[in-house]
Amino acid sequence: MPRTQRNDNFIDKTFTVMADIILKILPTDKKSKESFAYYRDGMAAQADGEYAEAMENYEEALRLEDNDTDRSFILYNMGLIHASNGEHERALELYEQALDLNPQMPQALNNIAVIYHYQGERAKQEGNEETAEDLYDKAASYWKEAIAIAPNNYIEAQNWLKTTGRSNMDVYF
Repeated sequence: MPRTQRNDNFIDKTFTVMADIILKILPTDKKSKESFAYYRDGMAAQADGEYAEAMENYEEALRLEDNDTDRSFILYNMGLIHASNGEHERALELYEQALDLNPQMPQALNNIAVIYHYQGERAKQEGNEETAEDLYDKAASYWKEAIAIAPNNYIEAQNWLKTTGRSNMDVYF
C-alpha cells in the first residue's frame, strides 16, 4: 500500500488530498506527476523517521525529474537524511549538488555552514585550533551567502558572525 494511503492523522490526510488534487489539475506530463508523487511519499516517510523508505522514494523521484529546481529540492532532502544520520561528507556532497542546480537555496548553504561549524567544534575539542579556525571560516562563508539570499533568516548565524569577528555588519536586512 502506498504511503499516501496509510496516513492516519488529519494533517497528513489533508496534505495528501491537496497534493492529489494538485497532481490531477497541474498541466504537466505523466513523468513529472509521477516524480512529484515519489517526492511527496519521500517527504512523508522522512517526517515519520522512515529514512530508508524516504531515500528510495527520493531516488526514484530524482530518476524521473527533469526540472533542475525540483531536482535540487530532492537532493537537499536526501542531504538532510544523511546529515541526520551523521554522514556529513555525503550530506555536503548532496547539498553542493543541490546548489549546483539551484544557487538560490539558502537552506542548503545554511546546512553546509552548520556542518562545517560542527566539524570546527569537534576539531577545537580535539585541540586542533588551526583546523577549527579553517572550518569556522568555511562556515562563515556559507552563512554569509545564505544571509545575503535570505536576510531575515539565520539570526543565530548572524550573531555568531558578529561575535566571532567574522563579520562587521550590524544588520543584514
